[in-house]
Amino acid sequence: MKTKLTAFALLFLVAIGVNAQIDRSQQPKAGPEPEISLKVPSEFQLKNGLKVLVVENHKLPRVSYSLRIDNNPIATGDKAGLESILGSMLGNGTTSVSKEDFNEEIDFLGARLSFGFTGGFASSLSKYSDRILELLADAAINPLLTEEEFDKEKTRLIENLKQGEKSIDAIGSRVGNALSYGTKHPYGEYVTEETINNVSFGDALAFYEKYFNPNNAYLVVIGDVEYKAVKKQIEKHFSKWEKSVDISSTLPKVNPNAQYTQINFVDLPTAAQSNITIMNNVDLKMNDEDYHAALITNNILGGGGEGYLFKNLREEHGYTYGAYSRLSANRYGAGRFTASAKVRAMVTDSAVVEALKEIERIKTEPVDAQLLKDAKAKYVGNFIMGLESPQTVANYALNIKLNDLPKDFYTNYLQKINDVTAEDITRVANKYFKSDNARIVIVGKGSEVIENLEKTGIPILYYDHYANPAEKPEFDVELPEGVNATSVINNYIEAVGGKEKVDALNSILLQYEASAMGSVLISEEKRMDGKLAQSVSMNGNQMMSVVTTQDKVTMNKNPLPESMVDDMKLLGGLFTELNLLKSDTAKITGIEKVEDKEAYKLEVPGEVVSLAFFYDVETGLKVKEVQTTSMQGQTQSQETFLKDYKAFDGIMFPGTRESTQMGQLIVYKLLEAKINEGVSDADFE
Repeated sequence: MKTKLTAFALLFLVAIGVNAQIDRSQQPKAGPEPEISLKVPSEFQLKNGLKVLVVENHKLPRVSYSLRIDNNPIATGDKAGLESILGSMLGNGTTSVSKEDFNEEIDFLGARLSFGFTGGFASSLSKYSDRILELLADAAINPLLTEEEFDKEKTRLIENLKQGEKSIDAIGSRVGNALSYGTKHPYGEYVTEETINNVSFGDALAFYEKYFNPNNAYLVVIGDVEYKAVKKQIEKHFSKWEKSVDISSTLPKVNPNAQYTQINFVDLPTAAQSNITIMNNVDLKMNDEDYHAALITNNILGGGGEGYLFKNLREEHGYTYGAYSRLSANRYGAGRFTASAKVRAMVTDSAVVEALKEIERIKTEPVDAQLLKDAKAKYVGNFIMGLESPQTVANYALNIKLNDLPKDFYTNYLQKINDVTAEDITRVANKYFKSDNARIVIVGKGSEVIENLEKTGIPILYYDHYANPAEKPEFDVELPEGVNATSVINNYIEAVGGKEKVDALNSILLQYEASAMGSVLISEEKRMDGKLAQSVSMNGNQMMSVVTTQDKVTMNKNPLPESMVDDMKLLGGLFTELNLLKSDTAKITGIEKVEDKEAYKLEVPGEVVSLAFFYDVETGLKVKEVQTTSMQGQTQSQETFLKDYKAFDGIMFPGTRESTQMGQLIVYKLLEAKINEGVSDADFE
């Protein structure tokens, strides 16, 4: 023990001595520039056409296999979705190994194996390399393609499509691709329920036979393997893969860029925010001289938190949670520049103007020397970190082959990045950021944003959700004579019990129960004049409590911002509708379907929290509530469906409340309703 303490003391004194010699007032000198030394792969080719690249790396006892089917992009026309269905079926067993046994063995080996229509990937400890390679080959050559699995994947794809029907992201992507490339181009065609239903099991089998073959396939092996040994293994497992007839196809030309800068607007009345994408097509390839300068130029404009777009739209103006750009190279001449952000509806026009301003700025204003230096350093750091992933290294090896790059492309990569000058940034920005011929695709709530967008002076063209030209939406609400916010609210009060009974209320206590995630949830509401206390507990433990009065709103006893109080105090009280009768901003904005029944939509805009209530046209009862919160450029909506009304002492309350939380449907059933008892002022303190 004495010896150990003495040794520790000496080590401590040495450390102090070393630290004393460090001048902490001076910034440490940067280390030497990192050198990229990607090993040149060993190569061979099987008789069936499969090309193999092997990179030995014995640092860790692991190996990865990346299989790439390098067909030209394929358009499937009226059967769009076929390749997605087939890709989902692959990798789920083989003709000799059931799906359950296949997945169980992969788990047992601690391995990874995945497939898509363009290939597959597998990785494992090197001691299992032969077996995981055998499973990869078996799944590629002898996939278990059953009609039962086909039907499951087809149904799943249709369900995913339905979920995206009201998604501004899904609609924006579909319309943007169609307008940029054209619907006949593989990058521009889109999947619909109709095209999915056109696909038969026979189509999937024929598609696999025609396109999933070794003719244009590459297998990249990286890891703790010996070249000679792995060559024998690959020859053993992949030689049985039969070559198919070569398929030659000509890609249609992409759509030309817009003749003039224009807004391509898609109306989505249910949108809580706007999706903005500024785009133009580019012809940029990885072997172009501009490639490395293009990467840094895009990085400065919208590559992250230090980009022009992010600093303007997020940090300076608070329009959005994030704003980014992308400049993609494509060996088929179908590259594209995009700048995108999701913003609050009320600032859609301002966000467009500011984004265009930043694009123009990088085209005309020389980039700051320090900013350029920092952008390069960030890019270099991310590049080096990426080399830790076997898949990244595999992609680099393939890129050299597929994009006709020099063998030292990645060896000289960092030098090319560091050689980029401020003049290069200006030149490249003007060449590829076509702000004078851009499409500004916006998906949003037209009734809230179009009027201000028109004031920007940018021409607006209208499209439906599938990129078909459309007329400007009509926003004048056609309501039956005499219908307005007051009449709808009064009908609701009559429907739940009548004005006399409602006026006689002093307090309300409602308790709902739900089962979710293996737990019992209890939701409780306590109401008095101008006050509301809500709580949710799980298995008896309170998770959240919100207290709303006319003066404050607290969550778990923490006060919320005053701007939220102004919006949310409307919810306090015996019935929200009693407050709505006094509101100057509540108005009926239309009639919408709520689960196949027509309902009047009453909206109350707010600075932070906006509210929408839906009242059944026939019964007058409230059938849906939507609360939309917009803060720091991020918008979130919570929908609640109200059903199965029940009477308690002559007052009607929803017997069922349904909402989606964390992607799971939660169904609350009414347990208890108390009128004028069980609530006191202390509940709102």
